[in-house]
Amino acid sequence: MLFNSLDFAIFFPIVFILYWFVFNRNLKWQNFLVAGASYVFYGWWDWRFLSLILFSTLVDYAVGKQLDKTNKNSERKILLWISILVNLGFLGFFKYYNFFLDNFKSAFSFFGSEINASSLDIILPVGISFYTFQTLSYTIDVYKKRLEPSRDFISFMAYVSFFPQLVAGPIERATNLLPQFYKHRKFKYPEAVNGMRQILWGLFKKIVIADNCALYANQIFENSADLPGSTLFLGALFFTFQIYGDFSGYSDIAIGTARLFGFNLMQNFAFPYFSRDIAEFWRRWHISLSTWFRDYLYIPLGGSRGGIWMKVRNTFIIFLVSGFWHGANWTFIVWGALNAIYFLPLLLMKKNRQNIEVVAYNSLFPNVKELFNMLLTFSLTVFAWVFFRAENIGHAFDYLNRIFSLSILEKPELFPKELLFLLVMFVIMEWLGRKGEYAIERISFGLPKPFRWVTYAFLVIFIFLFNSSSNVEFIYFQF
Repeated sequence: MLFNSLDFAIFFPIVFILYWFVFNRNLKWQNFLVAGASYVFYGWWDWRFLSLILFSTLVDYAVGKQLDKTNKNSERKILLWISILVNLGFLGFFKYYNFFLDNFKSAFSFFGSEINASSLDIILPVGISFYTFQTLSYTIDVYKKRLEPSRDFISFMAYVSFFPQLVAGPIERATNLLPQFYKHRKFKYPEAVNGMRQILWGLFKKIVIADNCALYANQIFENSADLPGSTLFLGALFFTFQIYGDFSGYSDIAIGTARLFGFNLMQNFAFPYFSRDIAEFWRRWHISLSTWFRDYLYIPLGGSRGGIWMKVRNTFIIFLVSGFWHGANWTFIVWGALNAIYFLPLLLMKKNRQNIEVVAYNSLFPNVKELFNMLLTFSLTVFAWVFFRAENIGHAFDYLNRIFSLSILEKPELFPKELLFLLVMFVIMEWLGRKGEYAIERISFGLPKPFRWVTYAFLVIFIFLFNSSSNVEFIYFQF
């Protein structure tokens, strides 16, 4: 079920009314409704995969209870590994089985041997990369004694399957989201208004920015061999805004929807394209995933505490794993390696924490140095996104070779003026709202009521005017 679909437009108000007007006096029944609605929401794609999320939920709930009953390190480690192997086993099979098999066969073919093994026709369960990491955070935190194990299965079930952020994040930590299911929730009008506002902005980013950029980005990447470098450059630029509008738009809708039910989810994007270096970019892009890898992989490996070799090793591990998490393709691994190369000099020179505050916090415009650093960081990001979007490594290198050729000076064959205008308007709105959690949060609060409603009206009009004829899935559903 897509956020930008008629199905969800019917599903959401039904759940909302039941939640606040029928089950509002009983916390357990509210949580049961959330869990049931989440399973309906997830099963809308393919009901068969409900067994996977249910099995993962049962395993981690049981592991958490057993961890609470023993203090023996050996038993606790066995329980932790049961959770890790079950969750990553499912993820590895559905997402990476064919990738490893094909590369294994290629490696043997290179040395003159042939292996007769057939790839499997496996459908990737929507959101498995997200809810796997979410439930793993619970088990690890209980193992580390940072969190008390859940004794309420319905609450735990609702936490794992919480429908607003189930299929594309944010990847919520159990320490943040799970306790919210234990507390009685009251409807708060200001929070609801804020949630609706964030949903509106998320829909604008998805439908107006991402989906329209996708029309041209897909056309250009799929026909890159026949197009000049100038057009390919526009294609890379369109994909850069497509993936941001698509993914951060989903997060905005998820966070806003959760607010309407009395839940607070973590911010997942913080205006990453205004970053002044790659380290700042990764503090602002897909925050829930980058902090997950930091806390559950990078720091346990030693982080940046060791010598140069350990810093280099850990940096590449974290970015390569991050790339591989996105998909079973060498393009994602190269994308991760590129970001590691970008990040490493900052870490070695101890400059990776120099841009913490919002850019140009006390002024309307950035200074010359800030502007240069933002453009440089943005350019490096666009370059890396080519590998992320390309069909394979060869396609990516061919695409870049054509950009860095004399054909970059030719007139682009595709030059959608309306879309370029929308992107300029979008960047201006994001810049003006960069101090908030999302762009129109502070804009809306800072304007008189008539102007706020004019802003909302224009966003709604743009959503209807630039809505494509079919509902376009969110990019991160495939990860």
